[in-house]
Amino acid sequence: MRSWSGCRAGCRPRAPFFSDVLRRGHRSAVETAELSRGAVLSGVPGGTGAPAFVSGSPRDVAVIGAGMVGLSTAWFLQEAGAQVTVYERHHVGAGASWGNAGWLTPGLTAPLPEPAVLRYGLRAVLSARSPVYLPLRADRDLWRFLLSFAAHSTARRWRRGMAAYVPLNERCLEAFDALAAGGVTALTKPAEPFLACFAQERDSRGMLTELAQMRDAGQDVTFRPVTGQEVRSMEPVLTDRVGTAVQIFGQRYLNPPEFIQSLADAVRARGGRIIENSDVTDLRSASTDVHVTGPSGQQHRHDAAVIATGAVFGELAARFGVRRPVQAGRGYSFSVPVERMPAGPLYFPAQRVACTPLGDRLRVAGMMEFRRPADESDPRRIAAVVEAVRPLLAGVDVDDRRDEWVGSRPCTPDGLPLIGATAAERVFVAGGHGMWGVVLGPITGQLVAQAVLKGEVPAELAPFDPLR
Repeated sequence: MRSWSGCRAGCRPRAPFFSDVLRRGHRSAVETAELSRGAVLSGVPGGTGAPAFVSGSPRDVAVIGAGMVGLSTAWFLQEAGAQVTVYERHHVGAGASWGNAGWLTPGLTAPLPEPAVLRYGLRAVLSARSPVYLPLRADRDLWRFLLSFAAHSTARRWRRGMAAYVPLNERCLEAFDALAAGGVTALTKPAEPFLACFAQERDSRGMLTELAQMRDAGQDVTFRPVTGQEVRSMEPVLTDRVGTAVQIFGQRYLNPPEFIQSLADAVRARGGRIIENSDVTDLRSASTDVHVTGPSGQQHRHDAAVIATGAVFGELAARFGVRRPVQAGRGYSFSVPVERMPAGPLYFPAQRVACTPLGDRLRVAGMMEFRRPADESDPRRIAAVVEAVRPLLAGVDVDDRRDEWVGSRPCTPDGLPLIGATAAERVFVAGGHGMWGVVLGPITGQLVAQAVLKGEVPAELAPFDPLR
């Protein structure tokens, strides 16, 4: 039982704020920021004023990991009046937060295990040129993960997981608005248009079916099929190899390095400490505090800690009862010059490739390979992305590549992140978001801040219980 609230992990929050947001719908950025502040501080919708900490609640919190999830958690803890120290083993945004596509697409955010995975076939995943690649190696933990992933790739389990995602998807863009209203200067941009492109009409049927299933599960998503002639008129950068598309409305995107740095700057401006090149080698929990051990053996005391370490999540989390494995699903990206920049993001689902306008260059990202986070980059994977998009884009010099990057997405076998309280009194976790750490990072941080400071886990986080 949590000493500062008398409420066990997983209980429903006393305040009605979070379900109230879902009922009331969209608000302005300022309203969203004020409501988020009031919910965490006082438990009263729209409440403002000085922090109304529950007696004995944490006031000094360590956050381990400075990616989108960790920094968002730090920011929302500060929003509620807590002091934060962020420990990062490398530098801000060093993991998957830096080189990803930067999509804020609740209309696509769903569990990764789904029936199409089983249809994909073993032969495909063993090819280094395949969008999904599984290098053969004797790794018992990897094969255990993959067997569990396959077991969760059923229609019934996908529907259950999708229902769990819906409440987070509904609020994830509002959480970005709260950051903007509270001093994070980097912008999110409307994805107008957001186009998923296919060679033929029949190739698009699977996506149309999945989007309809997401809508049936309660997800607010609007979309329409687009003919080849129309989509090429909308985006002249597309070649005639694109014969049809699906347009998805109401999505956004951002520049990942720019946004992560802006979020870190905002945390520092509020008095937070971000200690880079500080690998946390040990974390211990006591009845009244936690002890964080740095790379040189020095110890730091805090009232509570949040583990948000991405693909290496299990190194610290496992000792606190979090047994579900987190596997690195590595992705690649690079940037290229274009004669004419697309108006919005382009998605090529068959090739598993995402293209995003970032400044004066186009970021091209894709692939999923199950390797260890520290493994070397595989040049065959970059070559596979290049050859996949070369015939689809006109006026794009894919041979003038910069910023070649590989990073590890933290994937769970059931496709659901691990968010909330652990078996330890004052240790919480936020990780395992797979491909959705950027879009769900701020809403995760907002909900985790409530769990840490009020000692009660919001009902929206129940399906993501890290002890499940």
